[in-house]
Amino acid sequence: MVAIDQTRQRLGQGLVIPACPLALTAQRAWDERRQRALFRYYLAAGAGGLAVGVHTTQFAIHDPQVGLLRPVLEIGAEEMSRASTVVRIAGLCGSTQQALAEASCARDLGYDAGLLSLGAWKTGAERDLIAHCRIIGEVIPIIGFYLQPAAGGRVLSYAFWRQLAELERLVAIKIAPFNRYQTLDVVRAVVEARRDDIALYTGNDDNIIADLLTPFRFAVDGQMVERRMVGGLLGHWAVWTRKAVELHGECRRLAQSGESIPVSLLQQAIEVTDANAAFFDPAHGFAGCIAGIHEILRRQGLFEGIWCLDPQETLSPGQKEEIDRVCQAYPHLSDDEFVRQHLDQWLLG
Repeated sequence: MVAIDQTRQRLGQGLVIPACPLALTAQRAWDERRQRALFRYYLAAGAGGLAVGVHTTQFAIHDPQVGLLRPVLEIGAEEMSRASTVVRIAGLCGSTQQALAEASCARDLGYDAGLLSLGAWKTGAERDLIAHCRIIGEVIPIIGFYLQPAAGGRVLSYAFWRQLAELERLVAIKIAPFNRYQTLDVVRAVVEARRDDIALYTGNDDNIIADLLTPFRFAVDGQMVERRMVGGLLGHWAVWTRKAVELHGECRRLAQSGESIPVSLLQQAIEVTDANAAFFDPAHGFAGCIAGIHEILRRQGLFEGIWCLDPQETLSPGQKEEIDRVCQAYPHLSDDEFVRQHLDQWLLG
């Protein structure tokens, strides 16, 4: 764990942060060997941070009866210790009592920040959510998380984000409502709170490149203030990560240079969204989103199968065919060759 100012600086530079999946055997037991290989893949691909224990890791690992949260966080911390500049992010869930315990665990294991899911607060007043966030932030710096309702989140008002942006220990926000109106609420709230030390990260898997290229401008006290999403904390970037790093680098270069955005990059934005639709399964309410990510990792040899902790969680009807289609249509988005060259090394360690 590093000082909060250093964490802010690293996040503010703009990073590729994969939301890490969970490696399981055919018996749905944790596969530590392949979990380590996965972390090594992300680090070798150039990821600037890893998010562990988040939605893509399956929220079920937070269940004490499953008992996997601490072991997976430990392995993640061990692998990330090999790359000192990587930002370590732990997913935090549940009631204040549960989230406090998880925050303490993450802090003790050397994590830099907690991505705070509010999925357990579906009916609570927003002022109670702010109090919850403030309490957790006293233990570990927090990353706000606008999680779309289809994945267990809730719609939150502009007023909520404006109050959250005033919390001193908030270092970033993952904006993932998959909704442009709600995305604007978050960015405007941060701008109007005058918090230029809060990094904005896209989690909008349906609009990744556009989010990274867009200048968000709002009038504050008669002056135009511009903010940008500097990076992504994404389940989509849990696959084809090497290419994601290259794509993010080009988006950041264009954003910082002020050059015109080439039409080819806008076309690639559509290709990425099309691929994401196959992986994340919006056609079936995102039911197959985690299994879809696992399927790509299985094809590359990083995972042995697509198994999830819940036996009912698998690919939706027709999803495999959609994945076949986008893999064939967009081979330039894939990093299959990179994985092929290094897989044996990652698996051996």
